[in-house]
Amino acid sequence: MKCSIATCPGEYEPRRVTHTVRTGDRIVVIDHVPAEVCSVCGDVLFAPETVRRIEELLANLGQPDGVVPLFEYA
Repeated sequence: MKCSIATCPGEYEPRRVTHTVRTGDRIVVIDHVPAEVCSVCGDVLFAPETVRRIEELLANLGQPDGVVPLFEYA
C-alpha cells in the first residue's frame, strides 16, 4: 500500500516495532508490535486489532517482562 503522507513515494511493509506510551506517571514500552511501516519516511500504521490489544495491555498492566533505563533529556 502506498504511504499516506502526501509527498512520500514510499510503500508500507509489514514489520515489528517497539511502541512507547506514557500512561499516568508510567512509561510503558511494548516490543514486537505488528505494524505497517513506510519504507521511505518511516510512517507507522497499526491495524485496529493491534490498537485494541495495546489498549488491553495498558488497561491490565501486570509485572513487566523487563526493565529499561530511562534518561531525561536536559
